[in-house]
Amino acid sequence: MDILILLIPLSLVLVGVIAWVMLWAARSGQFDDLEGPAHSVIMDDDNPPKRDDVPKV
Repeated sequence: MDILILLIPLSLVLVGVIAWVMLWAARSGQFDDLEGPAHSVIMDDDNPPKRDDVPKV
């Protein structure tokens, strides 16, 4: 039973930290565009690189 004196405040602090991190992420725009990066991977670039853009070895 004595361990509850430690575990209850520790769990409350942990919940507070998790809530603060989630609020910070939401306010800083981490969840604004969830589909954009996924679509950019699928998009195909049909234009071949120009001769000037090709790196010389």
